[in-house]
Amino acid sequence: MRIVIPQLDSTDTEGFPSSGQALAYPNGLLAYGGDLSVGRLLAAYRRGIFPWFNPGEPLLWWTPDPRLVLASDGFKLSRSLRKRLRQLPWTIHADRDFAAVMRACAAPRADQDGTWISPLMLRAYSELHRLGHAHSVEVWAGEDLIGGLYGVAVGRMFYGESMFSRASDASKVALLALCRQLQHWDWPLIDCQVETPHLLSLGAHTLPRSEFEAAIATQTARDGRVGSWRAAWRFVEVGTLVGLGVGD
Repeated sequence: MRIVIPQLDSTDTEGFPSSGQALAYPNGLLAYGGDLSVGRLLAAYRRGIFPWFNPGEPLLWWTPDPRLVLASDGFKLSRSLRKRLRQLPWTIHADRDFAAVMRACAAPRADQDGTWISPLMLRAYSELHRLGHAHSVEVWAGEDLIGGLYGVAVGRMFYGESMFSRASDASKVALLALCRQLQHWDWPLIDCQVETPHLLSLGAHTLPRSEFEAAIATQTARDGRVGSWRAAWRFVEVGTLVGLGVGD
């Protein structure tokens, strides 16, 4: 059977199909085409839609059902990680080197054939970052970047895109730090896109797409923080991540 998905209008950056038109298989494939302009990306994220495509493929847009999310107070801090956090000399920063985080996330991994973070994606999200809509959370050991994540913020909703680790638990520390900071700012939810055993083990859970869309409609309409997060970042020392949050 031939599968037909809508093609986006090249000039209408707001014109996405209803999520009800997304395919069940592959889960959430909604449309193709368009571009990765700032206006189109922000319009997509406001509706819970994100781009994901491999080099050489058309630009594909997705809205999976169910959706994986992590409450900012829901990170499951294991006893072993809690103990380790008290001893680690690392520091955590936001927006100190967004480009380096994206490049690290795009680097080849042993369990992957390639990367979907193409030069086109790097340019698009770097522009989002320059305009204050995309952010990185970075874990540093001295002057060495050893882990981190990046994503997009719209209103008080954070949409996680990718994370990496060059040292054991470094990406967990980045995610925990993001949760702590968003708790402090009263941002209740992080979008994790699709279900993975690793994120489930850290406290993420699935929501039906209809519930997810209702939640983000509320959060994206609230006042957020456009601009660099570097100066406003609170949880710099790893030890400050211990002992906060109802999810511990």
